[in-house]
Amino acid sequence: MGPATLERPGVKGFSPSTFRPGRAGWTGRIAAIFLAGFCLAALPRLGAQVPVWKGAGDGLSSAQHELEGPWSVSIVRIERTNTMLRLRPMLAFGDRIGLNTLSEQVDLVPREAGRVLAAINGDFYATENEVLPGDPRGLLIQEGALVSGPVARDCLWITPDGAPRIGTVRSQFTVQAGDSAPESFLLNTDYDGGESVVYTSAARDAIGEDARRGWIVRPANGSVWPEFGPGRRFEGVVQGRMESGKPGPGPAELLIAPSQELRSLLKPGVRVVVSTATEPQLAGVRTAIGGGPALVRRGEVLDIRVNKARERHPRSALGWNETHLFLVAVDGRQPGHSVGMTLPELAAYLQRIGCTEAVNLDGGGSTELILRGRILNSPCYGHERRTASGLAVLLSEPKGSGAKSP
Repeated sequence: MGPATLERPGVKGFSPSTFRPGRAGWTGRIAAIFLAGFCLAALPRLGAQVPVWKGAGDGLSSAQHELEGPWSVSIVRIERTNTMLRLRPMLAFGDRIGLNTLSEQVDLVPREAGRVLAAINGDFYATENEVLPGDPRGLLIQEGALVSGPVARDCLWITPDGAPRIGTVRSQFTVQAGDSAPESFLLNTDYDGGESVVYTSAARDAIGEDARRGWIVRPANGSVWPEFGPGRRFEGVVQGRMESGKPGPGPAELLIAPSQELRSLLKPGVRVVVSTATEPQLAGVRTAIGGGPALVRRGEVLDIRVNKARERHPRSALGWNETHLFLVAVDGRQPGHSVGMTLPELAAYLQRIGCTEAVNLDGGGSTELILRGRILNSPCYGHERRTASGLAVLLSEPKGSGAKSP
């Protein structure tokens, strides 16, 4: 697929999740009902028309929805019954952390993985001015490999049987050296000398100099590790310090930048055990991406209380119902074209177009939606922003597993 083309729109005036949230108090329920009613009541005044869908082939359709906000919304709708379609998180440089435009991320998807039909920007991330540019802020699992660990924020994952889920995943990652007690660690993120950080080959081009002074761990006794996925246990042996001039850990290595407690224990020959447990347990999950918060759950608009939730900005989201997935990009910060949405407005809109479950993705200048190589929305900077991750819709051959398409 060639580079995406940017076309400014004309200017105008999987089954429901089985995630069970904790029981809300009556005050919260009443507030949520009132908020949903207010947003839904406002939508008809801002334009009563529903999206007009145009077929895009291979189980996809699209809509350019213009409302009197002014709001401009670009949507790609995906048939969940098409078993040749699947979701795949993208990184800036294929399987490595960094910053790149969404269209360049699309071009780097391996052909053997499938053909990219559509893509939307992904999780929040560390920007160019931060220590580890391109570090995803939340959970990211690409083709079974853990790239970034979970945080206390909702994320999306696809279960081993192909069902999408939204919820908060909690890290239970631990590392121990020799006879030490297990201690928690962070994954592929900024190392400040405090908590231990474990780096995989996904971060080899992005890690800072402080982290490069960490210790290399390889499988013990010539054994071979499985892929560095969730819900696994890895036993290895410390080889020594990172070699001078080496960019970072290779595919069969881990680099450990230790905490103060672990620092005195790491030396060549010491046995290391790394666990990637989570709650809920994600063993077998091959696709996950951060974002948040959840916007719609079991058909109900949620009471959303996060920073900047009630400010209007460009927004990106993913939603679904029993028959379709929806990739949604709302333009913003462009007077006369589109002013952007608050998160409650976005949640109400997603419910209106048929989503029974939905989660927010990164927004602002990162908001972008691509269909067959063409950028459908109007990025607020007038060009693509370099971002850390995206979510692609791939067309691939059925694997014969009988699993339901997401």
